[in-house]
Amino acid sequence: MKLFAIGDLHLSHSSNKPMSIFGPNWDNHAERIAAAWRERVSDEDAVLIPGDISWAMQLDEARPDIEYIAALPGKKVIMRGNHDYWWGSISKVRDMLPCCMYALQNDTVELGSVTIAGSRGWICPGSSGFDPETDQKIYDREVIRLQLSLSGAKQGSRIIVMLHYPPFNEKRAPSGFTEIFEKYGVERVIYGHLHGKACRNAFEGIRNGIEYTLCSADHLDFVPKLITEI
Repeated sequence: MKLFAIGDLHLSHSSNKPMSIFGPNWDNHAERIAAAWRERVSDEDAVLIPGDISWAMQLDEARPDIEYIAALPGKKVIMRGNHDYWWGSISKVRDMLPCCMYALQNDTVELGSVTIAGSRGWICPGSSGFDPETDQKIYDREVIRLQLSLSGAKQGSRIIVMLHYPPFNEKRAPSGFTEIFEKYGVERVIYGHLHGKACRNAFEGIRNGIEYTLCSADHLDFVPKLITEI
């Protein structure tokens, strides 16, 4: 089994939200993602999608986007991003998903010898725009949720974490998230959220034995990235 990742699909099959307004690199992005996906991913593989899946506002409105992803090869593990307003009750989200898809929310999913864990995350202290009065509480809560997720990891398994937000600020300083990764022996972290010029400040590579990968769709030129083989 090969494990791929691609986030921030920003699909809009039921809403008038063309991503091309953000630049010509987004032209026909859904079709380009699907074509690249079919070229690389088989039914035996799995794809991690760390948030910002659909522009839909309600669960029913997200259904065409979910069905679009479900029709592509492989298993899919999805999580909520900051623009997934349609994602409410986790039980209702899971009830809507076909058997090839799993919604991760503060828990884990096992893929062979690999445990997938994670939480949405939040902007880290020291980030531009971080307001302690409004952001600190959310940040602290997401750190706790990440620890809750990792506490359920299968002992002895390889651990890959999905976050929507980067686990660093623009200065790439350690955070509560990175401390937990190191505590639980995480092998790899994938994240999204960043687009365009913001990707320049993203940390990618190995730090303290953990490999970090930014997998926003536009950053990957809309091609699912191979993460590992199981």
